[in-house]
Amino acid sequence: MQPPRIETIPEKKLVGKHLEMTLADNKTRELWQSFMPYRSTIKHRTSADLISMQVYDQQAGFTGFDPHAKFTKWAVAEVSSFDHMPEGMEQYILRGGMYAVFIHKGTPADFPKTFQFIFGTWLPQSPYELDNREHFEILGDKYKNNDPGSEEEVWVPVKSK
Repeated sequence: MQPPRIETIPEKKLVGKHLEMTLADNKTRELWQSFMPYRSTIKHRTSADLISMQVYDQQAGFTGFDPHAKFTKWAVAEVSSFDHMPEGMEQYILRGGMYAVFIHKGTPADFPKTFQFIFGTWLPQSPYELDNREHFEILGDKYKNNDPGSEEEVWVPVKSK
């Protein structure tokens, strides 16, 4: 896997839906099925990209792998304004900051390999440590659901050690 690029981004306005879940009780499919039919009702989108975002409890964080640790997953689009919010959608302000940006190639079933590289290999050897902010994936024009040729950007919040 390629080393990441490091980017610092400003805060972003996001509109979408969320569900609380665990890795053991993963509701990602349910979340996206509830979001996708309404994505075209979101006004002021900054791009056609969709974002899958995870918000972890500050206490739990990544201190140890726990498949039963609760987190909130969002299916969102970035917007320039919260005016004219679609019914049933919510707003979220992503705080921004420094991120390590990785490219995940393959299906969701291949994601544990990417995850292992990021947190097991790259992060411990890097001059960075995990920051307690939102994690997200940008599902852009190269993203193809469940396709081995799919690509998505994996944004991991970091800060200098």
